[in-house]
Formats: sequence, C-alpha cells, structure tokens
Amino acid sequence: MLSLIWTLIIGGVIGAIAGAITSRSMPLGWIGNIVGGLIGAWLGQALLGAWGPQLADIAILPAIVGAVILVFLVSLVTRGLAD
Repeated sequence: MLSLIWTLIIGGVIGAIAGAITSRSMPLGWIGNIVGGLIGAWLGQALLGAWGPQLADIAILPAIVGAVILVFLVSLVTRGLAD
C-alpha cells in the first residue's frame, strides 16, 4: 500500500515538473498531474529506457522527458478542442 502512495506522489511531482517546464497545465489539476506523470513515466521509460536515479521504481529523468512530451501533446489537443 505504501509503495502505491509513493508511486502516486512521484507521478504527481513529475507531472507538475513537466507542466512547469512546458508552462502548460494538465486538465483536472493534481489528478491530471498524477495521471500525466505516470503515463509520461511509462512513455519516457519505454522510449529512453530506465537510466538515472530512481524513486518508487520510476526512472526520474526519462519520466520527466516523457511527461514533458505528454503534457505538450495533451495541451495542444485540448487547446485545439477549445477553439
């Protein structure tokens, strides 16, 4: 149970960092950050591998890169739908 909580916390932090880097935000606030961070971590590790420091079995640097890509793409899609 504690590992799940740590994973959600790390996912939220990674999503928030990605939002700060791109100056864009995920929909749904912190829930969007958590989901974006976890999906971004999966995407980053799938594309770049699991290298660098790890917390809660998430490689931080590839996760941030994957989350930045995801936040950017989601913001483009949601902005396109809003227009």
